[in-house]
Amino acid sequence: MEYGQGVSQKLRRPGGRTLVRPTSAASPAPPSRLPSRRRAASASQSSLRDTNLALVAQHVFASPAPLSRADVAAATGMTRSTASRLVDALVAAHLLAELPPAASSGPGRPAVPLVPARGTVAALGLEVNVSRMAVRAIDLSGAVLAERVVHADLAGSDPTATLSRLADLMEQVLEAPALARARLAGAALALPGLVSEGTLLRAPNLGWSGVAPATRLASRLDPVGGRLLVGNEADFGALVAARTRPGAQAQTHDFIYLSGENGIGAGLVRDGVVIHGSAGFAGEVGHVQVAPDGPECGCGNRGCLERYAGRRVILTGAGLGEDASPDQLVRAWQEGREEARASVSAAAHALAVALSAAINILDIPAVVLGGHLAPLTEVLRPELEPELSRRVLASPWSPPRVLPAPSDETPGATGAAWAVLEGVVANPAEWV
Repeated sequence: MEYGQGVSQKLRRPGGRTLVRPTSAASPAPPSRLPSRRRAASASQSSLRDTNLALVAQHVFASPAPLSRADVAAATGMTRSTASRLVDALVAAHLLAELPPAASSGPGRPAVPLVPARGTVAALGLEVNVSRMAVRAIDLSGAVLAERVVHADLAGSDPTATLSRLADLMEQVLEAPALARARLAGAALALPGLVSEGTLLRAPNLGWSGVAPATRLASRLDPVGGRLLVGNEADFGALVAARTRPGAQAQTHDFIYLSGENGIGAGLVRDGVVIHGSAGFAGEVGHVQVAPDGPECGCGNRGCLERYAGRRVILTGAGLGEDASPDQLVRAWQEGREEARASVSAAAHALAVALSAAINILDIPAVVLGGHLAPLTEVLRPELEPELSRRVLASPWSPPRVLPAPSDETPGATGAAWAVLEGVVANPAEWV
C-alpha cells in the first residue's frame, strides 16, 4: 500500500485540528525548464538521496542501542559528512530524535545518540475479532499514544453496524491529546479471515463474507488520507512477534505464529519477513484436518484444528465457562483436575498433528503461541514439544521449540499499526 510522497496536504480532522501529511506522487509537478540530460542527472541524484535516507533510517530503527552519526557512517559505509546531512534531514522531519550527548572519554565533541522519534508520526491499528474490537494509535518508537478496546461477542454480527462502532472508536482515539502534534502515516485493519485486495472474502467465526471495510468506512478515513490497509490478523500478530518495535527485528527470525481465539490462524515468518503466499492466504493452520471423523467446523469441514484447540472448546472441555480466563484454566490444570488435564491434552495432540505437518513441509521448527494459547504455553509445552519431536522427521538435528508470544491484548491492532510505520521507515523521503 502506498501512503503518499512528495508535497504535503492539509487534512481537517474532527475537532478542527489540521493534520499535515504527504500527498501522492501522482500529484502534478511544474514542468522543468532544464535540458533533459540535466533532468536525468537531477532525478538520479534525488533517487540516490532517497535510497540513502532509507538506509540511514533503517539502521537507526533496527539498532537495539542508540547510534551516533559516526556509528551510522561506519555501518552504512558513507562519509561522516554525508551521514550527518542525512541524519539532520531525518531529525528535522521528526522521524529521528536526538538524546542528550553521551559522556566523552576522549578528544572531540561527545556523540549524540539517535532514536526513533516519539509522538511525531503515528499510525492507526484497527482490529475486529470474535471477542473484541480495538483501535490503537502507535508512534515510530512503538509507544501506544492512545487506544480504545471494546470486549463484545461479535460472532454473527452485522458488518455495517460493527464497522460503524469501530469508526466511532477511531474518532475517539484521534481526539486524544497525545496525538495533538502527530502526523498520521495511515491506518490498517486486522480481520480474522481470508483477505484479498482490501476485501474480507470469508471469516467463518465472524460470519462475514465479501466485506470491503474501506468502502464502508470511506466517510471516516479522511484523517488518514482516505486509505486503509486490510490484512489478516494472524499476519499482523506475527509481525509483532517478529519485532521489538517497528523496524527492529526480534531475536527469533523464523517461526510459525499461532493466533488463538475461537478460531486459530497462523502467520509464517522467514528471516523476519511475514510470508503471505501467492494470493495472501498462507497460514490457515486452524483448518488443517486433524481428525477426519471429528466435529463439524464452521468452515464446513470436519475435525479441523480449531475444533480441538479453539478458546471456547478448551474452556468448555475443561469444565469451565466460555468466559473463563486462561489463568483459571492453568490453575485447574495445576490442581490436577481431570477435565482440565484432558482438555489441554486434546488440544496439545491436535496442535502437534497440524504443526508437525507444517514444520515437515516448511522447515520452520519454532512455534510461537499467541492469543488465548500464549498464557497456556507452559501447560501445553510438556506434551506438545515431545509430540512434535516424535512427528517431525528432522527433530534430532533441528528440535521443535514452543515459545509464548509477547504479551499484548490486541496484537492484530498493534501489528497493523506497525505495518504502516514500517512503510515510513522504508521510505522516509516521503516525509522529509
